[in-house]
Amino acid sequence: MIELDNLTKTFEGFTAVDSLKLRIETGEFFGLLGPNGAGKTTTIGMLSTLLLPTSGEIRIDGELLTRKRQDIKRKVSVITQEYSMRQDMDMDEIMEYQGRLYFMPVKQIRARTEELFEFAGLTDHRRKTVRKLSGGMKRKLMVCRALLTGPRILLLDEPTAGMDAISRRQMWNLLRQLNEQGLTILLTTHYIEEAQSLCSRVALMNGGRLNEIDTPAHLIRKLGAYAVDEMHTDGIHTRYFHERSQAIDYLSQVQGQVSLRDTTLEDVFVEQIGKRLS
Repeated sequence: MIELDNLTKTFEGFTAVDSLKLRIETGEFFGLLGPNGAGKTTTIGMLSTLLLPTSGEIRIDGELLTRKRQDIKRKVSVITQEYSMRQDMDMDEIMEYQGRLYFMPVKQIRARTEELFEFAGLTDHRRKTVRKLSGGMKRKLMVCRALLTGPRILLLDEPTAGMDAISRRQMWNLLRQLNEQGLTILLTTHYIEEAQSLCSRVALMNGGRLNEIDTPAHLIRKLGAYAVDEMHTDGIHTRYFHERSQAIDYLSQVQGQVSLRDTTLEDVFVEQIGKRLS
């Protein structure tokens, strides 16, 4: 379980994260959504102890998280947006280097590496150096590296950024399997479809504060399960309806180019966050 209690981070008078109160249950797949500058990466930085809170607390399974608590820190592993790996190393070397940093026995490193490469579908590519890997393979390798020490919590900061559609779906399947095995996952992403597909709950964040926390399905139902898009000279205007019959009745009364579709979590994001930004 992850508990954030009034978590706050300021930089030279600017408040990046403002009194965040959040509880993520063990085994949950949780999404943190927001525009650039919302405070998502700063929150991940504090959870990984790369950044220290200005005030407030983080607790993991009831224990206070600090840089000195190595036993708690080992429960948490993070995958950043950047490819933070030596380009001249091959996959086995990346994994062995990571294991040695955590004082793992070489036999354990190699056995665990075999399991993870098989799980991620990387076995046939293990002799390639990092610079020769595709973007999708690099992301998968970062997941394997993060899982080497057997963490109970995985922090993912934009894990599919820059990946093509096929590689992104492969990563989704990989993350679903990890979550089904009991791993707690906290995801930040700009791909709202990704959060809708993967997360059991999401938090909408803006200006360092949480707007709302709920399941994607409930957030969509509250806005209206059906969306009617109307094409105008100044862009698309969308209306939302709770019943399909209501949406169809409205369609029959509107002239011009219109379309009916299911409402998405992206619609919720635009209505709650996007319109405030614009």
